Amino acid sequence: MTQLPDGAVDVKNLTKIYGRGDGARSALDTISLTVPRGSFFALLGPNGAGKSTFINILAGLVNKTSGEVRIWGHDILTEERLARSSIGIVPQELNLDAFFTPRQALELQAGFYGVPKSERRTDELLNAVGLTDKADSFSRSLSGGMQRRLLIAKAMAHSPPVLILDEPTAGVDIQLRQRLWSYVQELNDSGVTVLLTTHYLEEAQALCDTVAIINKGRVIACEDKSSLLKRLDHKTLTLSLNTALSDIPPQLAAYAPQLASPHSLMLHYKTGNVEIAEILEAVQAAGLHFTDLSTQEADLEDIFLMLTKDGEIG
Repeated sequence: MTQLPDGAVDVKNLTKIYGRGDGARSALDTISLTVPRGSFFALLGPNGAGKSTFINILAGLVNKTSGEVRIWGHDILTEERLARSSIGIVPQELNLDAFFTPRQALELQAGFYGVPKSERRTDELLNAVGLTDKADSFSRSLSGGMQRRLLIAKAMAHSPPVLILDEPTAGVDIQLRQRLWSYVQELNDSGVTVLLTTHYLEEAQALCDTVAIINKGRVIACEDKSSLLKRLDHKTLTLSLNTALSDIPPQLAAYAPQLASPHSLMLHYKTGNVEIAEILEAVQAAGLHFTDLSTQEADLEDIFLMLTKDGEIG
C-alpha cells in the first residue's frame, strides 16, 4: 500500500526572482512551509506579498528560481506529471470557453488528465455545484456565480487530492458564496486538502484550520489557527450606559478606556492578566451603571494587521 504524504504541499527555501541585474526583484525569498494533508489551509498576505507567484509556481505557470516544491510527495520538476495531476486549481479569473457547455467543459477537462470515460464524474460534479439544470447551456449564458462554481467542478474533474482556491468568492453574492463554501467544506471533510487565498479574512477564520501569512515574499507566520489567534491576547468590553458620560472616571484608566459615544464605553484588557469581574468592580466603584455589555476577542484581521503592519489586505 502506498503511504500517503504528511504534507499535501511541501515547500523548502522557495525563491523567485524576476528580472536581472539592477532591475531584479525578489517575489519569494527562501520561503518554507507545509500544507498538512487533509487540512483547510489559508494563505494570506497584503497585495504584492507573493501569493499569486506562489500559486503560479504550484500550477506550473511560473518557474521557480531555486528551492524545492513537492505536491502530494511529487517534485514539481522531476515528477512534473504526477505533481500536476495531484492538484486542481480554481483561478481568480473566469477562464471558461464561452461556446462550451458545463458538461462539455468537464468532459474535456477529465480527458486532458486521461480519466477514462467510465470513471468520469461529470453528472456528480454538476449536481454538487448546482448546475445540473444548466448542464447543456453555453457557459456564456451562466451568471458569474455559476461560472465560479463551474470552475470548482473543472478543478475536481480528475479527482485531485489537493484543491487550490485563488480568491474564489470575488464578486459572488452571499447566497452563492454560502453554497460554494458548503461544497468545498464537504470536499475537505471527505479528505481533500484545500489551500485558500482570500482577502475576506472572516471567511478564512471561519473555514480554515491552519493559516500562513506572507509579507514581502517571506513567511511571517504559519501555524494552526487557534495558536495564531492567541498571539494577540486582548479583549474589548463594551458597556451600554444608562446615562450619558462626558468624562471617563480615573478608576478605569488602567483599561485603556474609550468613549464610542456618550452612552457607550469601551474598555480593553489582556485576558491573561485581568478577569472581567475585576473590571466590573472598577466600573461599580466609579459609580457607573450600564444596561448591557458585550465582549469582543481579537480576530484574524487583528492578527493580520499586527503582523503585516502597514500592509494592505489582499
